[in-house]
Amino acid sequence: MQEELLRFIADEEDAGRTVRDVLQKRYGVSRRLLIRAKFKGLITRNGQLVFVNEKLQAGDEIAVMVTEDAEETVPPEDMPLSIRYEDEDLMIIAKPAGLVVHPTGNHASGTLANGVIAYWQKRGEHRRFRAVNRLDKDTSGLLIVAKNQWAHEQFSRLQQERSLHRIYQAIAEGVVEADSGTIDAPIGLAEDSFITRQVRADGQTAITHYRVLARGQGMSHLELKLDTGRTHQIRVHMSSLGHPLAGDDLYGGSREQIGRQALHACQLSFVHPRSGVPMVWTEPLPQDMSELAGKLFGKRE
Repeated sequence: MQEELLRFIADEEDAGRTVRDVLQKRYGVSRRLLIRAKFKGLITRNGQLVFVNEKLQAGDEIAVMVTEDAEETVPPEDMPLSIRYEDEDLMIIAKPAGLVVHPTGNHASGTLANGVIAYWQKRGEHRRFRAVNRLDKDTSGLLIVAKNQWAHEQFSRLQQERSLHRIYQAIAEGVVEADSGTIDAPIGLAEDSFITRQVRADGQTAITHYRVLARGQGMSHLELKLDTGRTHQIRVHMSSLGHPLAGDDLYGGSREQIGRQALHACQLSFVHPRSGVPMVWTEPLPQDMSELAGKLFGKRE
């Protein structure tokens, strides 16, 4: 089984440069992936095998293919998927609250990964499931799935450069007084827990920006932007301010108004790693959060 990672036509800028140079410097192919392509796959020019030290001419068609390190072990399971976008490198999926992203000990099946694998296999595609931005089970909203290792590496780079922008909406308990602000507080595992996180001096850097969209009936509607992507980051940061998210009983919120943490990934934006085109997706609030916002703030999103 092989997986096509990259196909491009050399232009005048590429002429005279080696295959290796163009792949690594222009397309961000890592040394590790290039070695895999050389020894466990194919690199071709105009349909013929090519050495990576050979020089290109304008108009040459280069294709890079590799064999996956291992077969995907997640079994396929048919389920409805809300696919907002898909191309050769990525998928954008709107995940509903209550759906686990990847199988775990407590959730061995019925996950988003199972559904995506089934969707690909029906189309004759054999890929591994690679989620870029994992959302908690009870967080709804937009999620990126990389369709090959090269794309996954590119999104890792975008995350490190903080050029993968993620915006959330949340409903928090209490009245957040400042119209906007930044929470810069490191996050780590709580003592004697494998799940709960907390703000702690020896934790990992975590930065969340917020602004208040509305206030009413002792609650606040927030828009939040992440600079970092720590587990439970928004939930932990808001709880540390004394404003746990509605429904988030793990971090001090009440389920009186809503049965899950009121958190929704509403926007994703980045420059596409292959085409270089800026891309933005938005996803409206799901029904439960929209109804709660209408009840508390007199509006529907």
